Amino acid sequence: MDHEKNIPGEGNSVPLQGLGVNSLPLLGVFLLGYDLGSSSVKASLVNAETGECVSSAFFPKKEMEIKSVKAGWAEQSPETWWENLKAATKAVLEESKVAASDIKAIGISYQMHGLVLVDEKQKAIRDAIIWCDSRAVPYGQKAFDAIGAEKSLSHLLNSPGNFTLAKLAWVKENEPENYAKAKYYMLPGDYVAMRMTGKSTTTASGLSEGIAWDFKADAPAKFLFDYFGFDTALVPEIVPTFGQQGNLKADIAAELGLAEGTPVTYRAGDQSNNALSLNVLNPGEIAATAGTSGVVYGVNGNAQYDPQSRVNSFAHVNHTSAASRVGVLLCINGTAILNTWIKNNVAPEGISYAEMNELAADIPVGSEGVSIIPFGNGAERVLGNQEPGCSVHGINFLRHGKAHLIRAAHEGIAFSFKYGMDIMNDMGIETKTIRAGHANLFLSPIFRQTLANITGATIELYNTDGSIGAARGAGIGAGIYKDATEAFSTLKKIMVITPEVKDEKATKVAYEKWVEKTLNP
Repeated sequence: MDHEKNIPGEGNSVPLQGLGVNSLPLLGVFLLGYDLGSSSVKASLVNAETGECVSSAFFPKKEMEIKSVKAGWAEQSPETWWENLKAATKAVLEESKVAASDIKAIGISYQMHGLVLVDEKQKAIRDAIIWCDSRAVPYGQKAFDAIGAEKSLSHLLNSPGNFTLAKLAWVKENEPENYAKAKYYMLPGDYVAMRMTGKSTTTASGLSEGIAWDFKADAPAKFLFDYFGFDTALVPEIVPTFGQQGNLKADIAAELGLAEGTPVTYRAGDQSNNALSLNVLNPGEIAATAGTSGVVYGVNGNAQYDPQSRVNSFAHVNHTSAASRVGVLLCINGTAILNTWIKNNVAPEGISYAEMNELAADIPVGSEGVSIIPFGNGAERVLGNQEPGCSVHGINFLRHGKAHLIRAAHEGIAFSFKYGMDIMNDMGIETKTIRAGHANLFLSPIFRQTLANITGATIELYNTDGSIGAARGAGIGAGIYKDATEAFSTLKKIMVITPEVKDEKATKVAYEKWVEKTLNP
């Protein structure tokens, strides 16, 4: 059980006075945010004055298909994203009854590191190669070796690794006919914004997450494009993360049920957007999420990097050349996807996630010796891009059952966070307080208490998610809010979890056993 404090009275909505153009009140002003994930597309409609989410919806109700034609491959159809975005938009409009004309800005959050290629008619040439696809690892490693660690890390803050530009290199070599058709390469959010506005654009933050941004030159990394043999003309127009990025075309507005000309004013990758949604913008602040992948995201005030690129550094949403704000990202691919696998293949048929949590609650800390290594969803950067797969250790057929496996999965995921957070600590990022949305695995008492126990951090949970954060970001970009302080003044803290001293020793013993199995499988 969590050592937690519920805070029902803290952070209640406070009316925002004098916001918006000419200090007009915000009554009847709404903001629409989208979160394009690899499992679903979520839309949320937020009242700009109260910060209240008046409606939200996600589609599909079952997880979106990820095509894996070969081991290590992961692709999705951009058209599938669009169809689910339309369904989510329709649902929030029908539920809220908000007039389309009252929606004043749109924000987009999206799954990071993906590759979408479009032709001169803005049509997707092939399925998107998404974030957990690992086919580009050798292309990134070859580039890193050829360019050299010093130049790559000091200019890019990362190895080219398995990121977007390396994925483009794979297409260039293996599908030259598709590469030849490409007018632009894009991230998933760039594609959605293009469908909405008809403008092909990207952001410096987006280029950074694809390892295509030169921090020293404050421009696209020409030396890396030259190495791969890419023309920098493949980069769309660069627009600000916050600000005017285009307006809804008439035909798209009709298709979505929105008003023609509604501006798109914010766009960011899901993890930097998750940090924004928790008002994590300044050095020393930490955000976390535990969806399909698990992430801890800390903000640095300077361009630091991990020499082994086990954690990655990207331009944060508020990064500028004058005021550096670099997000250091720890990503664990196999988090909630492991929990889903356990639900579908191990837990009693028909059980809910909440019932799984209850079933595992009676199992002691340490799962009575069972350890699960959760690295079964593609190459893991925290392990140097190795792909060891998920493994289960310590099962005794006479003692252990389904509940042990459920608890061991939640503990193993928390331990993987701790393993990566130690690397962040070595970079000078302290993790004394972790902010997260009250969602996904943070709904699991076992996961969040294990994470607090093993890290010694206090965990604060808030009533927000990526789509709500994108809506608030749109309000900042449209000038409806004068700054982030105003935009997040209504953010509600709903729970605090602190470490359980009585479980400290047992958790540490379980973690040490887990580390041994991770390093010596």
